[in-house]
Amino acid sequence: MVLAGIFAVVLCLGLILGDWLYFIRLTPDASRYGCGIARSRDQFTPDRLARLLERFDSNGALILPHGIARYYSNFDQIAIRPQYRLFSMSFRTASPLKGLIQLSADGACYRLLCVKRVPWSSAILTLTWFLLVGLGTIAFLIAYAGQGGFSSLRGMLMGAGILGIGFLVLAFGVVTVVFSYRLENTRLETVYAELRAAAEAVHATT
Repeated sequence: MVLAGIFAVVLCLGLILGDWLYFIRLTPDASRYGCGIARSRDQFTPDRLARLLERFDSNGALILPHGIARYYSNFDQIAIRPQYRLFSMSFRTASPLKGLIQLSADGACYRLLCVKRVPWSSAILTLTWFLLVGLGTIAFLIAYAGQGGFSSLRGMLMGAGILGIGFLVLAFGVVTVVFSYRLENTRLETVYAELRAAAEAVHATT
């Protein structure tokens, strides 16, 4: 039984590690991998987009100060993500973000739709944690009420205390998730701003 538990833990950690390693790759398939959690829209003029695409090398890559972009001409897509340095001093969360920009012609301009994604393991673990805490608190209160816990003032106060602790844990989780998203979204927006700056710099020289 102990060996089975150890094997399950190792397998779970291996799946999470494999999920993250595949997530940060910028191959055409891996760029579309992940749980989409947000979208943003932008637009470029045709000449501005054309000059931006000239900045990509023969492999379709463009190195930016804080990240990397890769252009897939067959799909009219640009993938962007921050650089993940192994020994970086900056704080990293368990929910990194990357973006996949879909290019589509619309009259006199090109519309850019950026889908922001997180690893599936991060999304599933976060959702599972909230479900466990929320449903666990509700299940406890139902069982507590079924055993007559709310039949006295002392029991009502104890039940209210347990409910309060459950809400505090949920609130802590919400704050953690919001902080993580804002931090990673700022990094991704920085990379996107550098991509726009590259287009502006090329456009300004003409």
